[in-house]
Amino acid sequence: MAYASGPVATLSSQVLLVFLLQIAVLLGLAHLLGRAAMRLGMPAVAGELVTGVLLGPSLLGTLAPGFAGWLLPARADQFHLLDAVGQLGVILLVGLTGMEMDIRLVCRRRLTVARVGLTGLLIPVGLGVAGGLLLPDSFVADGANRPVFAMFLGVALGVSAIPVAAKILIDMHLLDRNVGQLTLAAAAVDDAVGWSMLSVVSAMATTGVHGGDIAVPVVSVLGTVLVALVAGRPVVRAALRFAGAARDGSGCIPVVTVLILAAAAATDALKLEAIFGAFIAGIVVGSSRDFIPDRVAPLRRVVLTVLAPIFFATAGLRVDLGMLTDLSVLAAGLVVLLLAVAGKFGGVYLGARASRLGHWEALALGAGLNARGVIGLVVAAVGLRLGVLDTAVYTVVVLVALVTTVMTPPILRITMRRVEQTADQTLCRQLGPAADTGVHIPGPDVGSRRQEV
Repeated sequence: MAYASGPVATLSSQVLLVFLLQIAVLLGLAHLLGRAAMRLGMPAVAGELVTGVLLGPSLLGTLAPGFAGWLLPARADQFHLLDAVGQLGVILLVGLTGMEMDIRLVCRRRLTVARVGLTGLLIPVGLGVAGGLLLPDSFVADGANRPVFAMFLGVALGVSAIPVAAKILIDMHLLDRNVGQLTLAAAAVDDAVGWSMLSVVSAMATTGVHGGDIAVPVVSVLGTVLVALVAGRPVVRAALRFAGAARDGSGCIPVVTVLILAAAAATDALKLEAIFGAFIAGIVVGSSRDFIPDRVAPLRRVVLTVLAPIFFATAGLRVDLGMLTDLSVLAAGLVVLLLAVAGKFGGVYLGARASRLGHWEALALGAGLNARGVIGLVVAAVGLRLGVLDTAVYTVVVLVALVTTVMTPPILRITMRRVEQTADQTLCRQLGPAADTGVHIPGPDVGSRRQEV
């Protein structure tokens, strides 16, 4: 291997200055808009996503193009610095979220998770494909194959966003609830199958589909889970015992961070999404008997208040809603949005009801899985890069990602309120006359992770 003969060049002062100002502006505005969103009864992530939209071409780039071009230059080297910080934030966020998973509940409800995840993915994918086949030719990129275009649109409408769902559940204090646990588990199924489908569709757009294009993603997903169960557990156990050797447990944060990043790198090397590996690593760490959650609390605070907001704000920078001023694009966007929402809610509802979940629990799961967030943006960006989607359809997919993310919290709040009311009514019926004696009889905790939905 050849090595550079001289020292590695350092960042220029101009690049470093712009980078530091970008972080300061994005984080400061994300914090302010996040607090504003919470005052309006929405989770902070809604304001954090809007931050990037306001600072991107949709607003700042239009009102003050000169300043926007200086603060947020289109140069790849400058933007990649910002993107790297955001990627670190989302990987750690998803890993920490995995630690909150109650693996016993997920295993106990594995059929429910599988039904909800698969029906919540395949039905919106089918509607997206149908919509892609019926859209006017003007929306199909020049030289793009219509079936491949339709498949890309289907995948974009089918996926759910673990990072966004996790942040919403955390902001709304629902992560420990059964609905929150099932939402994340089903989203993991969505992601595993969805990214495999994206790999196949990407191959269709470039070299065509061969047997290996279908087999490799499937084998990679199954292999990742198997390795995590067989080899990952003893490695994590040994690492946590090593970290716990210090009396104050100070070694836990770096060890857990290394485990999450290493797992993310492994799945990225397998051509899977890095967040999938981070999520699996988080589950393995969180299910270990040697794991003490309080020892990673400082890392959790930094990720939730600094790194994750930078990621969501950065994702919004890629959004340009200016094309929605074209009425034909806006009309197509509304139709595709309707297909996305109806497909996700309908698919999740069917899977949940088939698993004997209640009406409101099924709708709450649909609300949680409806958020496409940045994952929808990633799928759209891949389609745009491969020449399958043009800028108009890319804008339509972005509209779907933003609207489904913003509409998730209010629907989730309403449905969870009805879930609790239904549980209270059921409890009163079960107690019968005892409910009127004035004596408090403890009932089941609807939100407990230890009690099944």
